Amino acid sequence: MFKLSLVLAALLWVSLITACASRTEEPMAYADSAAEGRFVTLPQGRLHAIVRGEGPDLIMIHGASGNARDFSFDLVDRMADEFRVIAFDRPGFGYSDSFGDALSPMQQAELLRSAALQLEVENPIILAHSYGGAVALAWALQAESEVAGLTLLAPASHPWPGELGLWYRLSASALGQHVILPMVARLAPRAFIERALPRAFRPNPVPEGYLDHLGVELTLRTSQLQINAQQVDSLRDHLVAMSPGYPALSLPIEIIHGTEDRTVGLQYHSERLAADVESAHLTRVEGMGHMPHHANPVLVANTIRRTAERAGSK
Repeated sequence: MFKLSLVLAALLWVSLITACASRTEEPMAYADSAAEGRFVTLPQGRLHAIVRGEGPDLIMIHGASGNARDFSFDLVDRMADEFRVIAFDRPGFGYSDSFGDALSPMQQAELLRSAALQLEVENPIILAHSYGGAVALAWALQAESEVAGLTLLAPASHPWPGELGLWYRLSASALGQHVILPMVARLAPRAFIERALPRAFRPNPVPEGYLDHLGVELTLRTSQLQINAQQVDSLRDHLVAMSPGYPALSLPIEIIHGTEDRTVGLQYHSERLAADVESAHLTRVEGMGHMPHHANPVLVANTIRRTAERAGSK
């Protein structure tokens, strides 16, 4: 107990020194990551969306720890010749306002639906990655008749056995929220991020230039780290509530999931979703990790087209 007290005291001391040295939150947070898109104003705040192209509507929803720039690295331009692509920053991420702490997938879906209505979206195909898959499924559960189909990339869809890793449990705690994450936001060097990023892509390589495009400073804001930790920590309980509704879905659902994904387990999520929903088709990809849209963007693009064809959008 004495050793633990010393560690906590040291963390608090470093945090205090850091706060005194920098009275505003990460002043360089937006220096190298200018907003690419437009803002949609809702009564509760603003959502940021990258909008490109013409044609049937294709909405993109990013996963945990990311933002819409994850898609504008490649996939947005790849699809903009065939669709009007709308890549949202989820609430609290990228340039979107937070709209409150730890919003559920259902609450996030409601906000994105409202923003989509302002953009005059009609019967969109929704592409979503990882945590974004839960938001896309929530959208379909809320308003299936308004969605043409889903293309889900390594989606988090079902409650998983066991607990999250120590980092997520700690970062969602009071200590993590108020001491550790603010320290990480202010002190983590770029080299730390460069060493950590390959774990998200493993065994596939990180595309050259990806980290600069995503925006190191944009993703390391204290507020985004806090919201991400809260959302991931609470996700399992939300999926417990959502998953019983999946068998009633009948819209076209295409799923891509890599066999080497160690972030969102294929057997706990996509395989169960494919078993629950008669209209879902699962493509298992040998040797692919957690980032299908970067590991094989051609496959993802073709799968979006197949979703649209099944839905009658093309």
